[in-house]
Amino acid sequence: MSPNPNVRSNQVVTSGTNPTRPAVELPTLLLLLLTYGGWLEVTSRYAHWPLWLVAPLATLLITMHSSLQHEIVHGHPTRWKPLNRLLAIVPLGLWIPYQRYRDLHHAHHSDARLTDPIDDPESYYWTPEDWGRLSRLMRGALRIEQTLAGRLAVGSWLRIGMYLRWDLRNAWRDKPGIRAAWAEHLLWCIPVVLWVKVVCGIPLWLYFVGMVLPANAIQLIRSFAEHRALPGVRERVAIVEGSWILGPLFLFNNLHSLHHESPGIPWYDLPTRYRQERERLMAENAGLVYRTYFDVARRYLFRNHDVLLHPTGRVPVV
Repeated sequence: MSPNPNVRSNQVVTSGTNPTRPAVELPTLLLLLLTYGGWLEVTSRYAHWPLWLVAPLATLLITMHSSLQHEIVHGHPTRWKPLNRLLAIVPLGLWIPYQRYRDLHHAHHSDARLTDPIDDPESYYWTPEDWGRLSRLMRGALRIEQTLAGRLAVGSWLRIGMYLRWDLRNAWRDKPGIRAAWAEHLLWCIPVVLWVKVVCGIPLWLYFVGMVLPANAIQLIRSFAEHRALPGVRERVAIVEGSWILGPLFLFNNLHSLHHESPGIPWYDLPTRYRQERERLMAENAGLVYRTYFDVARRYLFRNHDVLLHPTGRVPVV
């Protein structure tokens, strides 16, 4: 998750639905149970297992939970929205309210505005005006973050800090819905914090620094090369093929062009559908395809993925 604190748009779009989908997607429900159960089990072993085992396992489970929240945002795993919301709302990652993530991510799925530095909440681009208002320190941090190594090193701190500063400022200004989302979120944080701190004995700083931040860093690998500011809407969405290490952890959201086209497809159907539609999807996105995330790393580990200023300032309104 990497909301852009520069976004000003209140536009929200709904995800596509698939009327042939089952009422209940059992693979997703099972994965949810395994993820929550695994998180409870691993964190409860803090006093008995070495930290080098607990921290990575908890990191992977928090990462999977974030991927499942993304799946649920798009109308999975049941047809009952209140139940889906309840399944996703427990904040294992602590730092972003589920409702805020849902609203921001739906706005991101307004594909005509993809990569726009104002209207797309997940854009990494800036307008010249907003770039000019940044301090030298912030500009330097954002430049470092343009490489994959930099994204992994500072991205979690930077993105979470920028988001919290922006959202809490909006809450102070009483922007619609934000205070309610944060009040609900803080209430749901109570059982998570009590479990982590009181039951398991994990210092909160260690949980956040040693598990939550690395989990967000893994998600930033996915989002690092997902989009480019190009003229065609479909050209702006990348594909990472053959990722059988990180792909399952991202619930195959690495097949990002297909996901943007049909967010109603459940994660376990994405690989098959992608194979069926591969040639068309590659033609439509003008070959913005990476073989694996190792390919992304080979190209951009220490090289900039893109420019920070949006090439046209804003995505033109069609």
